[in-house]
Amino acid sequence: MRRYLAVFMADTIASRNCCGYTYGHHRLSLLGNGRGAAPQKTFSARHFRFEVGSTPSTSLRKNVVKPLIRWAGSKRQLVPRLSTYWGSQYDRYVEPFVGSACLFFNLEPASALLGDINADLIQTYRVVQKQPCELSKALRRWRNDRDEYYGIRALQPENLSEVERAARFIYLNRYCFNGLYRTNRRGQFNVPYGGLKSGSLPSLNELQAASQLLSRAQFVSSDFADVLSRVRAGDFVYLDPPFSVAGKRVFKEYDPSTFSDSDLIRLRRALLDMDEAGVAFLLSYAECPEGEELSDGFHTVRVSTRRNIAGFAASRRAAREILVTNILATERQQ
Repeated sequence: MRRYLAVFMADTIASRNCCGYTYGHHRLSLLGNGRGAAPQKTFSARHFRFEVGSTPSTSLRKNVVKPLIRWAGSKRQLVPRLSTYWGSQYDRYVEPFVGSACLFFNLEPASALLGDINADLIQTYRVVQKQPCELSKALRRWRNDRDEYYGIRALQPENLSEVERAARFIYLNRYCFNGLYRTNRRGQFNVPYGGLKSGSLPSLNELQAASQLLSRAQFVSSDFADVLSRVRAGDFVYLDPPFSVAGKRVFKEYDPSTFSDSDLIRLRRALLDMDEAGVAFLLSYAECPEGEELSDGFHTVRVSTRRNIAGFAASRRAAREILVTNILATERQQ
C-alpha cells in the first residue's frame, strides 16, 4: 500500500505562512534593524510529498545495532517516531550533528554522510569503521574503577595511537558522569567519574556489527554548514543541533564551541536552502521561541521526551520538543 506524507496528528502546529515568513524576534532577525524590528521576507516553500518506506519499528526487528556512544541530548527515546519519516525512496542518509548516531543505527541506510564538529567523536567512528578488532583489544586492557578512570583521563591524546585515542574516547564516554562531553579552555576532557551504573564497554561483536554499518558511511569532521553544503536532491537529512534557549540552562554538547544565536541564523538559512533544492529534512529542537522561528513556514509536530542530562537527578523530567520537516505527512508508520 502506497503511503504519502500529508495529514498531521492532533498535536500538529499549523504552519503560520507556507509562502513566507516573518522574523519577529531580534535573536534570529536576518534583515532586522538591531532593535527587534525585522522586515518580512518571502520564500518559495517547496514542500514535498514522498512515499513512506517500509522500515519496521525497532520492536519488530532483531539484531538492531546499538549505538556505541552515550551522548547528551540523544534522541533514542524518539527513534520510533523519527524513523517514520524515513523511506526507501531516499538515496542517502545525512546527519550533520551525529552524536550517538542512534537514528542511523536504527535505520541501517545503504549510504550515509555523517558529520560532527567534535573531531574526537568522528575519529572514533572512523576507527570503529576500519579497526574494530584492534579497538576491542585496546578496550579490554582497562577496568572500570575510579583510579583507572582518572588515570586514562590524564593521558595526553596526542601521545596515543589512533586506536588508543578511540579506545580512550569510548572508555571515558561510557564511564564519565551522565555521558557528558565537556572540555576546559585548553580542550582537555574534564568530566568526573560516573560510577558503576553505566553498563559495560562494547564487546567485540558489538564493535564488529557497528563497523559493518559504518562502512556504508562517509565521515566529515566539520561545522554543520560544511556537511550540508554536500547534500543533494534524494538525500534525507536529519538535524539534531544543540539547543540555544534564552534564559534556560540547556546542556551544550559542543563545549567550548557552543551553539550560538549566529548558528541559529545559519541553521535557518540552511533549512530554506535545502527546501528550495528539493532536499527532504527533519529537524528536532526544543519547544521554545527559537525553535518556533526555525520552524516558521514548515510543518511542525510537538512531542514529549525525557531529558536525561541535567546535572541533577531531580531535574530529569519530561520535556517538550518539536519535529520540523518539509515532508508532507498523510500517514506514518506507528
